[in-house]
Amino acid sequence: MNFTLRARGRSAVSFADSDREALAAAVRRLESPSLAGRLAALAGKPVGLLQRALPAAASTGVAKLAKHALERALDVALFSLRNRRIAACTSGAIGGAFGLAALAVELPVSTTIMLRAIAAIAQEEGEDLEDPRTELACLEVFALGGPTTDETGVEADYFAVRAILARGLVEIADFGIDKGVVRESAPLLVRFLTQIASRFGVVVSQKVAAQAVAVVGAVGGAAVNLAFIEHFQDVARGHFTVRRLERAYGVDAVRGEYDRIKSGLSAA
Repeated sequence: MNFTLRARGRSAVSFADSDREALAAAVRRLESPSLAGRLAALAGKPVGLLQRALPAAASTGVAKLAKHALERALDVALFSLRNRRIAACTSGAIGGAFGLAALAVELPVSTTIMLRAIAAIAQEEGEDLEDPRTELACLEVFALGGPTTDETGVEADYFAVRAILARGLVEIADFGIDKGVVRESAPLLVRFLTQIASRFGVVVSQKVAAQAVAVVGAVGGAAVNLAFIEHFQDVARGHFTVRRLERAYGVDAVRGEYDRIKSGLSAA
């Protein structure tokens, strides 16, 4: 059985039931992030309240560390996965007892683990890890897993964030294809990573705030780290499901059905 979407001025597009169900699951993953709620439950108080308790210097430091972690993960994880069997790691033990002072050590490790897992999910959804655009789409997940509003309070949903990053993606991928590797497009990549880090850093701050609560302790800290990793895996699954369906049905058709499902969830 197929679901038919008729876009204005276009012929009807039929979605297989399984693909529409996959898209609905992707919408829930991408538009209803659960990390803040899960962290609040672990910490025993709202994450927003915890974040406000962090000193300004700590927030600034987290932003810098987030960018560094992305750079390190890019060097260590993603490019080493080409032509190799991928094993996604979901361990939550790493960083369980770490505090803010050790974030410089812990964050690159957990980010590398996440990037390997994200790449595995991308491959499962039919992506080619030899394609520079796939590599960049893996990095994009760290921005997509950020807050649902930007710093001005404007809604930043899935497609809005993708649109913000689109120009940088095109510039880097085109350069990378010409040169053979994305990493050679360093200035463009640095700018792209800075965009991602600005949103990734917000989520890292939530994680740090939750782990800093005394009641959490070492065991709870491991649970916080696991929730952090699983959050980005969920986002990756949604993102690469959407990309798979875009390849099958076209960008416009998938966007139209995505918005329809999202509206239905909002009205429920």
